[in-house]
Order: sequence, then C-alpha cells, then structure tokens
Amino acid sequence: MTEKQLAEACGVDAKTVGRWITEPDRIPHARHRWAACEVLGEEEATLWPQSIRSALTRGPDQEMVQVFPYRSAAPAGLWRSLISKARRDLVFAGYTNYFLWLEQANLAGALRRKAHDGCRVRFLVGDPGSPVTTAREQEEGVPLTLSTRIAVTLNELAKLRDVPGIEGRLETGHVNLSVFRFDDEMVVTPILARRVGHDSPMMHLRRRQVDGMFDRFAEHVEELWSRGREIRKDSDDGQA
Repeated sequence: MTEKQLAEACGVDAKTVGRWITEPDRIPHARHRWAACEVLGEEEATLWPQSIRSALTRGPDQEMVQVFPYRSAAPAGLWRSLISKARRDLVFAGYTNYFLWLEQANLAGALRRKAHDGCRVRFLVGDPGSPVTTAREQEEGVPLTLSTRIAVTLNELAKLRDVPGIEGRLETGHVNLSVFRFDDEMVVTPILARRVGHDSPMMHLRRRQVDGMFDRFAEHVEELWSRGREIRKDSDDGQA
C-alpha cells in the first residue's frame, strides 16, 4: 500500500503518513491510529508500541484496553480482528447477537473455519418466549423486537448445526449485560435502560491477571452457560 492510499483511507494528508514512517517517535491521533490498524490489519502495539507503553496502567484497570461510550463508536474492524485472532474459545453471549450477522460479512463461513481448526464456538442467546424477553421488549419499545432479533440468530445457527464445535444455549440471565470472549480478549456491553445494544457503552478487555475484570466476567458467562438450555440441532427453527 502506498503512502497516498493509506492517507486516503485514514483521512489525512500523504505527507502526514510520511512523517509517521520517518519520525518513529511521532504518535498519531488515536482515531488515525485505529483507522490505520484497520486498513493494514495490524495491532496498534505493532505499529505504534510507544502509544501502548504510554497508556499502560497498573492495578485492577490494567486489563482495560479501550472504552467507547457507544458500541457503534468502536472501529468497524475491531470485531473481525478479534474473531480472526481467536484460536481456542469464541463466546458470543449477547442476548440476541443479531448485529454480528448483520455487520460481519460471511460470519458463518468464518465460524465454520474456526470450528474446523479446533476453536470452540458458543452462542448464549436469550429465550425468545421468556417473560424476561417480553419485559425487555416493552422496555426498549422498538419495532425490531428482541424476539425477532433472536430469531435471526437461531436461524443462522440452524444452518451451522452440522458443524462440530459450534454450540448454542438459551438463557435469560444476560438480558442487561452482553459478554463476548475471544481467547484472552473480551468485549463487555452493559445494556442501559430503554437503550438497544448499539447505543450502550462498550469495554474492550484483555486478560492480565488472575481474578481480574476479565476473569470475573468469564466466570459470569460460564455460570449462565451451565444453566442454559441446549438449542436442539434437529429443530428447523433452532428452538430448544
């Protein structure tokens, strides 16, 4: 990729990109770093390690990589990058997981490849017929209801029922908290009152310590998974 092409992709002047290359101590603005990482398919720590070192923290907040006031404010390539890098464990514990199928091109193909390579893929989805779901639908008050969004995920999972290593369960204990795990990285979204997922704040975590924030959220998901009802693979609509 030429400097001009990268500059256009990041919304800066080509001379600015040139200075990024010739002046290694120069740290671009955060939004430009994220744009460059997305375009080049590289981690920020690889391209600008000094930006990571300068932001390192100590104590319980050291696992916090990035925070966003809205999930929709996260870089478009972050989710694909996290999915692509995972080798052992992929957990999608969003109540509907609807946005993943909508925003990630050929997600089903990517999940098939992950499972084929030995990665465990799990979906924890809300029970569309639960009173918890009905109550949350009334809280949100949007035309595209929770049960409709859940149905999209169940239909997509039904297409993957022939793939060993891809599992699905129904549980309602995460209606107000979505947790997505990618090996030792995680995205956590606390769902706010009267807000849908993309309007809720988002935290990107990376495991750094025992019994830290990452482990606490991971334990939460494992508890819900143990209580969940398996989605039958012999059902056309994916229902349990």
